[in-house]
Parts: sequence; C-alpha cells; structure tokens
Amino acid sequence: MEATIERFVLISGCSSGGKSTLLAELSRRGFATVDEPGRRIVKQELEGDGAALPWVNGTAFARRAVAMAQADLSAAALLQGWVFFDRGLIDAAVALEHSSGEPAAGTISAHRFHRQAFLTPPWPEIYVTDAERPHAYEAAVEEYRRLLKAYPALGYEPLVLPKVSVGERADFILKSLAVASD
Repeated sequence: MEATIERFVLISGCSSGGKSTLLAELSRRGFATVDEPGRRIVKQELEGDGAALPWVNGTAFARRAVAMAQADLSAAALLQGWVFFDRGLIDAAVALEHSSGEPAAGTISAHRFHRQAFLTPPWPEIYVTDAERPHAYEAAVEEYRRLLKAYPALGYEPLVLPKVSVGERADFILKSLAVASD
C-alpha cells in the first residue's frame, strides 16, 4: 500500500455536502473514482433484512464499511494515476470508533492515503435526505465535526472545500494536489 499513498485521495465531509457530485465531475474529467461504501451498504441492506443499516446497528454498518473500504483499496491498486475516494476507510474507521469505541488508528494503521483530504462543509442550502440518507441535518453536522477533528489526529491535513460550483471545487482539488506534489 505504501507505493500508492500519494495517488489515493479522500473526499470526505458533511453528508449531502456535494461529494458524490464532485466525484462525478472528477470522473468526467478522466480520473478514477471509488463510490462511497456507506451508500452501497445501505442499498444492499434496504434490499435485504436491514440488520446493518446505520440507524439500526451502527457498529455492524461501520464494520461492513471498513471491510468494503479495504476491498476498494485493493481493487484501486490496479488503477493508474489519481484515484478519488468518496469517503472510504478513514470515515468508516471513525464511524466504527464512534459506535464501538475501537480506536480508528488501529483500523487504518496498514493503509495510508494522500496527506491532504478534502472535506465538504455543512451546506444547508443543498442538504437533502432520501431513503439511503434519512438523518437530519444536525446529525450530518455532528458527523462532520467528528471527521474534521479525526483527520488531523490520524495524520492527515483536512482541506475544507469552498462552497462554490462543482467545477470550481474540482479545480481547487487538482490545484491543491499539484502544489502538494511540487
């Protein structure tokens, strides 16, 4: 995993903050992207018995998210260039720590990403709920605050994305990564 540290980039932050839209823009520009584990798990759980939905059993959900994020990392090792992750292992580990008390640092110890992580801030004007994301805005803000605190504690430099168009956000990320690579 060490060889891929600099090209694996996390996009995290507040639920409904524009992460998926931003990943779609980066994909449109030709970059490899990895969908959010949590959304994939919720879709599976809604089709099944729902035992690992985050609002039913947060620990079971977080454990599945950790496992899926680790599998995503293995699969992404085959990709070339920058790979952008919608949430991913750090967010899953922080969720597991929040629900079970298991330290996030132990969950992620064998895996590292680019030192800069990009976080979408709370943005009430674009916040929406749906069947896969039924939690209130206040819960999303609480989660964002946990992540904003956890990323530096885990050795990452969180960069909060500006509340601008999706294209400008993509440009911000690519410019930041170019500067960090110099």
